[in-house]
Amino acid sequence: MPADAPVPNVDLPPLCSSRFRPGPPGEEAQAASQFIADVIENSEIIMKEDLCIANGKLAWVLYCDFICLDYDGNILDACTFALLAALKNVQLPTVTINEETGLAEVDLKQTNPLNIRKHPVATSFAVFDDTILIVDPTAEEEDLATGTVTIVMDEEGRLCSVHKPGGSGLTAAKLQDCITRAVTRHKEVKKLINKVIKSIKPK
Repeated sequence: MPADAPVPNVDLPPLCSSRFRPGPPGEEAQAASQFIADVIENSEIIMKEDLCIANGKLAWVLYCDFICLDYDGNILDACTFALLAALKNVQLPTVTINEETGLAEVDLKQTNPLNIRKHPVATSFAVFDDTILIVDPTAEEEDLATGTVTIVMDEEGRLCSVHKPGGSGLTAAKLQDCITRAVTRHKEVKKLINKVIKSIKPK
């Protein structure tokens, strides 16, 4: 069985905002799920071979479900932060294959963390006619903006993804400004995530 990358699913229920309706995932939720899937693949946060238990036979499949409780814009950044924090906190039980029966045996008492290879962090901007950039925009700011752009960077300053769903264009200078700000924000977010994870681990 080939290993597969984590499978993301973003849920934007009516509970989080009156702009969403009950039923199948809407366009924004589907776009957010695809964005997270692209971040996972492009950033190489986890390599597929790290999820392999027995080559050609058994592999882990991780389902990452994001449920928004209070929507006020910038859902992509929030989902990326949640993804990184959740994966860094995962503990998978040890699994061995019994050679006599060929069946998998799970040891819940002995667990192992995931091998997190990269730490992608998203930074979103609301764009106003290529003259004003607002970092971490609210829902109102997103609605008023002439465009949005999301930059995903890793800890090495590598550009993992640029997500710009239409709207007004960006000059090369403004895009470089976004990337520079995203590098700075990455350091702040990673430090915060590590601090939170450290505080919840049993001593």
